[in-house]
Amino acid sequence: MQQHRIDWPSFIACTAILLLVCIPLALLADAAVPLLERVYDLISRELGFLYISASVAVVAFLVWLGASRFGSVRLGPSDEPPEFGTLSWIAMLFCAGVGAGLMYWCATEWAYYFDAPPFGAEPRSAEAAEWASTYGMFHWGFTAWAFYCLPAIAIAYPYYSRRLDFMRFSLSCNWFLRGREQGAAARFIDFLFMIALIGGAATSLGFSAPMIAACIAWLFDIESGFGLQLGVIAMSAALFAASAWLGLQKGIRRLSDINLVLAYGLLLFILLVGPSVFLLKTSLNSVGVLLQNFARMNFWTDPFSNSGFVESWTVFYWAWWIAFAPYVGLFVARISRGRSIRQVIFGMLGFGSLGSWLYYMVLGNYALFLELGGQLDFTGIMARLDGSAAIVATLETLPLAPFVIALFALVAIIFSATTYDSASYTLAATATRHLQAGEDPDRWHRVFWAFSLGLLPVALMYIGGGLRSIQVALLIVSLPILLVGVAMSIALVRNLRADYPVA
Repeated sequence: MQQHRIDWPSFIACTAILLLVCIPLALLADAAVPLLERVYDLISRELGFLYISASVAVVAFLVWLGASRFGSVRLGPSDEPPEFGTLSWIAMLFCAGVGAGLMYWCATEWAYYFDAPPFGAEPRSAEAAEWASTYGMFHWGFTAWAFYCLPAIAIAYPYYSRRLDFMRFSLSCNWFLRGREQGAAARFIDFLFMIALIGGAATSLGFSAPMIAACIAWLFDIESGFGLQLGVIAMSAALFAASAWLGLQKGIRRLSDINLVLAYGLLLFILLVGPSVFLLKTSLNSVGVLLQNFARMNFWTDPFSNSGFVESWTVFYWAWWIAFAPYVGLFVARISRGRSIRQVIFGMLGFGSLGSWLYYMVLGNYALFLELGGQLDFTGIMARLDGSAAIVATLETLPLAPFVIALFALVAIIFSATTYDSASYTLAATATRHLQAGEDPDRWHRVFWAFSLGLLPVALMYIGGGLRSIQVALLIVSLPILLVGVAMSIALVRNLRADYPVA
């Protein structure tokens, strides 16, 4: 791997934008928070309907594509087997797509809906509890993975079918570029991707670092503050830098395989030692509520009550998935050589959704059980302290609490590592001029981005502002990617129709 392969304009532009965002946030902390809140309210209120429309369209488009004659098209030579085994492929795409953010939200999200439920339900009622145990599964289900899947297919198909020597987000619009893949339009699309990835990646560490720090503080009886959170980010960065150095096969794949075993081993333990019957009954009920109300939840814009639920939660989540979609799409495209379009679509929508749901079914419903039974004032702890403290208090109620909290922290750290490991890989791939199928970006390049991705979450945690600061960062960076998604859908269909005309 030679250093002249680096695409220096992309490299320098992305580094510059990272510094231009982080430095003002740190220097103007007092003014940044109220400004971010005003920007979020404006965009979510006026443009939220675009995100709702996009969520419906992307699911419908992918179901049609997977069921159509194009579903059998293989990504790569028709006689080439998949590069990675199915379990490793699932583990890598899942760990890249969810990160430690899943561990935070599965345990805390229900509490927001229990106190302020959707569809005009009475707060803290049985109906509110039913929505609380269901809505998180909706936000982390089919729509999330559909947003991830669209760019994965749109990038992978032209990359493998045309045997190009570079892998970038702009490949998703290959049909429109027509030989101008190094031109200004392509560079602008890639620049949008890099900004979106930096903003999206910041959210995952922004949620997970305080949670991991709270676990470590409980284990070692020390104070959890900004310094400890900074240490957690540094530790996570060192781990995913080491994994990035080892590469895709030895680093990311092994970490993902290990973490999948640890993560679901933890859930199995909670299911067995916790209120098993309640967890199973509530989970089954939540699946039924989700399937029965899926269309209603997808199309709901709350035009009459204007409760703010859609803007605060559904629009926020769709913006998060859209911001992360180019990165996850690039990574899944890289690991999906040899698979058919149908396998990628239904594999991501099915396994990705199920993997996320299991966390809500077990850990989320366990916390809800403690609240309903009066064993733990979860919502009260969140109000007095924060979500991270409430999560630790929940885990403390389990048998072998020190072991459980240590394992929970370890899984969260590895989730952060695999997410940022994959993110640094795709950033390095985007800023690499030539990259043949099966090749990896330079090691130093991957490690550089692994450490650089920690800057923005540090800045966001430093200024405070909590959830709203992270929400507005996502909303801003996701908006242009939302528009690119329309172009990539058209480009993908036209490429497929040109290569596979009706006989």
